Amino acid sequence: MKELPIILKLKGELAELQVEMTQELPARLEEARAHGDLRENAEYDAAKNRQGLVRARMAQIRDRLADLSMYDPSRIPRDRVSYGSRVSVEDADSGDETEYHIVFPEEVERGTPTISIGSPIGQALLNKAVGDAVTVQTPNGRKNMEILDLTTLHDSEDGEPGA
Repeated sequence: MKELPIILKLKGELAELQVEMTQELPARLEEARAHGDLRENAEYDAAKNRQGLVRARMAQIRDRLADLSMYDPSRIPRDRVSYGSRVSVEDADSGDETEYHIVFPEEVERGTPTISIGSPIGQALLNKAVGDAVTVQTPNGRKNMEILDLTTLHDSEDGEPGA
């Protein structure tokens, strides 16, 4: 199995930030220095501030990658809801069907059916199987759902959630 998609995404972001930190920002700082007095140089201040933000984000990504490196894809269940699963559920009260893609918080995208593994619904669905009933407290009240269908990370064509 390939690396988890979130790991690839974070490594890509880290590589882009590394280029910015080692090539683009030094060039911007040098250009700003050439303008003279650094005490009143807005370009220099902006570049230094950006440099601090990039350093902080790089440290944050490295920490998250270290955390994710302990997540073993081979231990993801093949018959229960877990990271990377697509889950179809039916609302027991309304009969409405909804599909969720269970992902890490960094992968949630507005306007898509992605849902964080740490969200109330994500937590309620974890380790459940097709046919299981799930009750979860949401901001809009208690939801009773039944799991209708499940496609795990192992079942998807390329091993990526939502694939």
